[in-house]
Amino acid sequence: MCGGYWRGGKEEYKGLWRIYSNMDADLLAELDPARSLDKVQKKIHLRYVKTGPRAITIVEGLDFDLDLVRISQAMKKKFNCAASIQTDKFGNEVIQLQGNHVANVRGWLVQEEVLTKKEAEERVVTHGV
Repeated sequence: MCGGYWRGGKEEYKGLWRIYSNMDADLLAELDPARSLDKVQKKIHLRYVKTGPRAITIVEGLDFDLDLVRISQAMKKKFNCAASIQTDKFGNEVIQLQGNHVANVRGWLVQEEVLTKKEAEERVVTHGV
């Protein structure tokens, strides 16, 4: 699960999760008591965008505790492309890769253990291809 891309150690991650889960658990209980916190996960969107002669792949929705700089550097080396971290209009950080790497990114996230295979099937959504 770790794969070396977490910002903090596993204990720090679990501690942060407890803080957020306690805050969100009350909100979820009010909205829908049958819904559990474990089932609520953020989707990861892989977007292919063609802008003129250039194409880019945008990876958005990765967990907040992942080190995006290290992930983008590793993707850059693996896919032999330019990579950058940008802020979208909502203030979230996204990774931009030069070229069409939508299929490669999904496999890479599982290979490097950022996501499990089951999580990749459930959480990763592909757009534009």
